[in-house]
Amino acid sequence: MTPAQQDSQESAHRGIPPDLTQRLETRGPLKGMHKGMTLTAAGLLLAFVVGAGLSPQASSALFGAARAWIENTFGTYYLILVVGMIALSLVMVVSPWGSLRLGPRDSRPEFSRFTWISMLLSAGVGIGILFFGVAEPLFYFDDSGGFGYPNNPHADLAGATSMDHARAVEALKVAFFHWGLHGWAVYGVVGMTLAYFAYRHHLPLALRSALYPLIGERIYGPIGHAVDIMGVLGCVFGIATSLGLGVSQIAVGLNRLTGLDAGLGTQLALIAVISVISIASAVSGVKRGIRFISELNIGVSVLVVGSFLIGGPTLWLISLFGETLLAYLRDVVPMGLWVAQTPGESSWQEGWTIFYWAWWLAWAPFIGLFIARISKGRTLREFILGVLIAPPLIIFLWQALFGGTGLHQELTAAMGPGTGELMTLVRNWNLPEALFATADALAGNGVLGVILSSLLIFLLISWFVTSSDSSTLVVTTILSLGDEEPLARHRIFWGICIGLVAGTLLMAGGLKALQTILMAAALPMSFVIVAMTMGLLVALYQESGNALKRFKKPVQHHTGP
Repeated sequence: MTPAQQDSQESAHRGIPPDLTQRLETRGPLKGMHKGMTLTAAGLLLAFVVGAGLSPQASSALFGAARAWIENTFGTYYLILVVGMIALSLVMVVSPWGSLRLGPRDSRPEFSRFTWISMLLSAGVGIGILFFGVAEPLFYFDDSGGFGYPNNPHADLAGATSMDHARAVEALKVAFFHWGLHGWAVYGVVGMTLAYFAYRHHLPLALRSALYPLIGERIYGPIGHAVDIMGVLGCVFGIATSLGLGVSQIAVGLNRLTGLDAGLGTQLALIAVISVISIASAVSGVKRGIRFISELNIGVSVLVVGSFLIGGPTLWLISLFGETLLAYLRDVVPMGLWVAQTPGESSWQEGWTIFYWAWWLAWAPFIGLFIARISKGRTLREFILGVLIAPPLIIFLWQALFGGTGLHQELTAAMGPGTGELMTLVRNWNLPEALFATADALAGNGVLGVILSSLLIFLLISWFVTSSDSSTLVVTTILSLGDEEPLARHRIFWGICIGLVAGTLLMAGGLKALQTILMAAALPMSFVIVAMTMGLLVALYQESGNALKRFKKPVQHHTGP
């Protein structure tokens, strides 16, 4: 081994005791991976794919029962936990801890701010905002209660009970709430924690590292392995859910454009094609594939957003955005603290808010580790402000233009508010088609309509590719005990696993199965996140009090800001 190779290996596995590093395979198909963790994670996924694939109906029933139990038992816990993430984020911004740098005193960011924000947005949002961008505000705008519970308790409590402009603002405000500060605070805290221990304390870039102040060297034993395996499973199930949502919407878009059947067969074929594209991009690494596609996503997104802004009711949309943003900032605290009081309100809160908080929590290890990977050299304050301001604002603008266009179409429907095609689709739970129906109403069925729908399909594919790229990097980084440039074949394997899980979930229940697996993956991960947060606070307290001698060091720590 040359000196350069030795230095590279030491950097890749910083902070790991030699006896643990020696457990990484040195030859064969698992070269560079921790054999025990890799086989355990892969075996659990294989058992899931085989079991759910052989008995899709039984699996669907099991998924439904599991989701109901989690929502009823842990719903309030999810609400409290996410509010806690907001509070901790604010503490980091205003406290002296915010000046600490993620790395040595002289370290500087690896990526420009534009590239950094592009990768934050592409990895952290992706398909979800396209899938729900139009349909979700329309659901909250509806006042029919057609699903057996109120469509929007927050609007009802505010007195906006009929489908008018006031309810449109309330509808978009709730969408902002579910995609705004609360969710990004979860990503920010997890990412900050991982980056802090990796770049200030030279511990592995893995979930286990945040537990070092709590359990010390035991992070290198079974407890650490279990934590990282949970992170791997949460990552795979989270990204597989997004792939399942995305292909169902891509299939609908292709059906509207070409007449291609949008059924399960087409969706499974799309999973295979998109998985191949994702794997090809993933093996090229962060600086090439992920960076290029992230920036391309932003460019195409700007083009699509411009089409909706110019082609739609421009002044009304701008006014709606400003009005809703002010309403959101005014009500974000009481909305976050609100707890349902009636069975109907509970059904709504469990089906929407708690589902969203579970989604953010399930994705947190994946997005957090990826954000940590691209954020070395930034201060904690810059990190948190960047995560809490830039992505939510861009998402809010997206929702105001897409969701606002749909709301305007329903407000001005020929037969009265709420009587248009979009509301019919939402009431029939045909959420994937709402996006393309809005685009058709905006641009028509001619050449412009085809171009706009094609761009939307491209975004669905490219945003998933970016998220998948990031997820395979995260999974292989965890299983290699912190190697930030794992072998390509490992990323290929986990890319295939994600496709298999997504296909299995679609066969076992479609959207409901996708939502349920997120709820299940989020529960154990939430406990890990709580422990990680405690570890961060202990380490920061020790550092600020010049008590690092009590913090047993595997290698030399950086103490300068």
